[in-house]
Amino acid sequence: MLTAICRLLLFFSFAATPITFPAFDVSMRSVADIPLPQGFERVPVAPGSFAEYLRRLPLRKDKTIYFYNGAVKPNQSLHYAVLDVSTGAKDLQQCADAVMRLRGEYFFGKGMYDSIRFLKGDRTYYQFAAYLKNNAADTRGSFLKFMETVFVYCGSYTLEQSMKRVNDVYSMQAGDVFVKGGAPGHAEIVVDMAVQRSTGKKIYLLAEGYMPAQDMHIVLNPVNTKMGPWYELTDEQKIVTATWVFDKGQLRRW
Repeated sequence: MLTAICRLLLFFSFAATPITFPAFDVSMRSVADIPLPQGFERVPVAPGSFAEYLRRLPLRKDKTIYFYNGAVKPNQSLHYAVLDVSTGAKDLQQCADAVMRLRGEYFFGKGMYDSIRFLKGDRTYYQFAAYLKNNAADTRGSFLKFMETVFVYCGSYTLEQSMKRVNDVYSMQAGDVFVKGGAPGHAEIVVDMAVQRSTGKKIYLLAEGYMPAQDMHIVLNPVNTKMGPWYELTDEQKIVTATWVFDKGQLRRW
């Protein structure tokens, strides 16, 4: 009951105040194409890094969010763009699952199967390399089936427990995750960052999945709508996103 009430409060609190967002440009192909506020430039990322992978994530031309069953999400006002990443046909790939999916996709693309591992509630790990030895061949289908198992038995709590706390929010990096473990819980991943050279001010983009399972998307900034999907690093204790409110102490790193 508490979970349902929290979701309703979040939905109506943000839906009641329309968000004016910048026009979506269908020519954008990836996160790297999302325009920056004036005076900002993207921070350098290492070639082949997780941060570079996230910046290269493809965007769909259609910015409509669909649920896992093909239904259109009723509220389409809280996001800027939709990531071109499959959701699956089951109600499994939700918030923390979306974060783990991106992490797994990164390592799968690099052939680093030993690094595709996610913490379970019993403090052991689901490991893709072991899964391949016992169940399947090295195929993309095998990877997606493995991730479905992860989605069932892992979640925001285990994700939070498997990551290290970032004590200084100003040291944020692309790939870091805001995560609140538990029920209700939520997770959003930093997919890009930029800096204003004249002031040193940093901004970042957040992506999320949600419940029920739905297309991953870039969330809008409900506090400063002029920033579109960009969030500014500040001294504020609370980070108010389009669908959740995090404490800055909930920032985690792989």
